[in-house]
Amino acid sequence: MQKQEKNPLQYVRENILRLKPYSTARDDFQGNTEAISTWLDANENPFDNRVNRYPDPHQRELKAVVAALKGVTPDMLFIGGSGSDEAIDLTFRIFCEPGRSNAVAIAPSYGVYQVAADVNDVAVKQVMLGEDYSLPVEKLLEATDADTRLMWICSPNNPTGNAFAREDILDLCRRFDGMVVVDEAYVDFSTLGSMVDFIAECPNLIVLQTFSKAWGMAGLRLGMAIADPRVAELFARVKYPYNVNGPTQREVISRIEGTDIRRMVDTLVAERGRLAAALEKTPGVQRVYPSDANFLLVRFDDPESVFKMLMENGVIVRNRNTTPGCEGCLRITVGTPEENSRVISLLNPGNEVADDTSRSAAISRATSETKIDCRVNLDGVGESEVSTGLKFFDHMLWQLPHHAGISMTLRCDGDLEVDEHHTMEDVAIALGDALREALADKRGIGRYGFVLPMDDCRAMVLMDLGGRVDFDWDVPFTREYVGDTPTEMYSHFFKTLATAMRCNLHVKAVGENNHHLIEAVFKGFARALRMAVERRPFCYDLPSSKGML
Repeated sequence: MQKQEKNPLQYVRENILRLKPYSTARDDFQGNTEAISTWLDANENPFDNRVNRYPDPHQRELKAVVAALKGVTPDMLFIGGSGSDEAIDLTFRIFCEPGRSNAVAIAPSYGVYQVAADVNDVAVKQVMLGEDYSLPVEKLLEATDADTRLMWICSPNNPTGNAFAREDILDLCRRFDGMVVVDEAYVDFSTLGSMVDFIAECPNLIVLQTFSKAWGMAGLRLGMAIADPRVAELFARVKYPYNVNGPTQREVISRIEGTDIRRMVDTLVAERGRLAAALEKTPGVQRVYPSDANFLLVRFDDPESVFKMLMENGVIVRNRNTTPGCEGCLRITVGTPEENSRVISLLNPGNEVADDTSRSAAISRATSETKIDCRVNLDGVGESEVSTGLKFFDHMLWQLPHHAGISMTLRCDGDLEVDEHHTMEDVAIALGDALREALADKRGIGRYGFVLPMDDCRAMVLMDLGGRVDFDWDVPFTREYVGDTPTEMYSHFFKTLATAMRCNLHVKAVGENNHHLIEAVFKGFARALRMAVERRPFCYDLPSSKGML
């Protein structure tokens, strides 16, 4: 295919072409920096605290790392702060004459394009996407005129979530007499690929990307423009001298080298599919739009009521109901598996939609001595219902969901007219079975846990969910009963529980008050369980050097 003859410099403001950029002290020095031990050229504080020196204004080391990551050369990169927003603003400043030039943009789309245009006194002509959110190539071209310098395409698009065919965007680059800016903030979640591959063919193409989304560095506020080297040099000329601070440069380099982005992205894409499938079955949902991003645009019968309900339950989504083209829609970011399960549960209070990845289990156990129903959700939020017929035992069992951060329902109808033994033993068996089943393959969990002081008592609970069973108990009671439960049964309860869970459990506690003593043990067990079952976000490694548990 023949390379385009367009020269991007023909679209640049004359004053920008004439602009002489500010020269920093580091620019003036052209020698070997390693040979210099005393820096007295930039009026810096000389006392070393790791941030007393100005950063590299050209981010040379960072650009080398990013260029290798993106498969481009460093001279094609502009690195900016505020995610991609700095590059958006600079694009208007470089190519558009205030009060004269205009830009064309798709709608609905990212609102910062309009804000940056308003700041730079540039009119924006918005062209609505098709009803199916398709890219209206011909309408975009028809909207241009002799003063149109920029065309903005967000792909995958925010808030609609869909990516546009690269051939359609290439068609715009070839036919539009101006700069085409493709914002690829969400490209890592799409299978359609990046437009970066076509910059050599289309020098009027600028691609924006960011570390805020898939890379999980939104708090560091770093983005980039990838473009023809002539365009990238213009960004470097117009930007402020030290636009990316030193700690951010170092942190991003470290995170690029130490982050398994593919695993995170694969997890989020899988969760996007699970969340979409569940929402499609949810009453009140009209449509879940296809997404190539890390969010879903969802049309509801009553979006305002859904938004309010989620907010009242501590979940915030983005209300797009008043955005032209998104009427009736909420934008829901794909969260952790636990967060997505919570959204599914809130939108389906009657459990109409199965959550097949939540770490939950239900055990029903019936013998001639007891009848037990036990449900646990390791990713719950502490809700519980406990009824065993033993009031003090119930009080102790209540500590588990509250301090372990799980949800638990436990009902037991036992032969208490005989004694407490069967009830406490069988509750331990059912609860242990439920916890073991909910843990499933144990990938990503902490595995170990321990802890806790309480008033006059202290309890140490050591737990290993490695699959082997060992039990050690050192809790000296001075009373035969606490409440309506015999103290001798607590050792048996925890031994039975450990056996059913298939875990190592070592318990040691000392204290003066027997009530506090056993309560400290239950709280310690709960806190140890919390640590052991906690699943690190996007980590699905098996916590064993053996490769199995």
